[in-house]
Amino acid sequence: MIYTVTLNPSIDYIVEVEHIELGSLNRMARDLKFPGGKGINVSRVLNQLGADNTAIGFLGGFTGRFIDETLRKEGIVTDFVTIEDDTRINIKLKHGDETEINGLGPNIRHEEADELVHKLSRLQPGDIAVLSGSVPPSLGSGFYELLIQACKKSGAEFVIDTTGDALMKALAHQPLVVKPNHHELAELFGVPMDSRDKLVMYGRKLLEKGAQHAMISMAGEGALLITADQVYHACVPAGTVRNSVGAGDSMIAGFVGTLSLGHSPLEAFRTGVASGSATAFSDDLAAREMIDKLREQVTITPL
Repeated sequence: MIYTVTLNPSIDYIVEVEHIELGSLNRMARDLKFPGGKGINVSRVLNQLGADNTAIGFLGGFTGRFIDETLRKEGIVTDFVTIEDDTRINIKLKHGDETEINGLGPNIRHEEADELVHKLSRLQPGDIAVLSGSVPPSLGSGFYELLIQACKKSGAEFVIDTTGDALMKALAHQPLVVKPNHHELAELFGVPMDSRDKLVMYGRKLLEKGAQHAMISMAGEGALLITADQVYHACVPAGTVRNSVGAGDSMIAGFVGTLSLGHSPLEAFRTGVASGSATAFSDDLAAREMIDKLREQVTITPL
């Protein structure tokens, strides 16, 4: 079983306006509401790929109920910790360029945090936990470390999709895969990534520090997969970018879901690239039909 962990979920409220004037009444051309949060995005794409998964994390209030009900309607198993505070709402305002206004997130109480750690301590060997996204300020910067330790003690694998110090500390625990983009990799090592050779060099350092696989996304330049014995480059399928939310999460879902179904890391990489592109070309997250179509367009070359 794959467990996706979202510590700070949201309702993503997407508002489209034709004209906007600050300080005046504005009317929407269209609005959409989706369950949001990086781990939840991973669950929704895993569901499209037919990979069994359970979404866990923290949910509270009327906003939390909306997220839980929506995921269940999509056929996703949920096992969230119920918290006292309301889950946040993130606003995505689309008027030409997209403007985001993200909520801070709820206050998580000690007993609520302990309950989530306990859930991960009950995982089994062969399970995979995907740890994604921001940490509510009330949990502190070391909370991912507690979750990783719980996973390792249970014998489960884990994937972490975060940045900075939290990612660097996680590498020593041998994550199944990490997926920084080229900007995040530059920030992680404090070095400008001005060539593919540098991306490969520092991508290999992620493996030296403990990661089992590293994917590095490079926007329109494609993506790299770095394994213990090989480096691969994948092209990006052609298409019109319509959505900036969830492409990286979809890439993680494509990789982990395909790997969990018994396929090779190379096939997992192909599906990951196709899944990320399918989300970028859609209003919502990737659908299975588009993933399958784009997978045939992904060309992978060993470097």
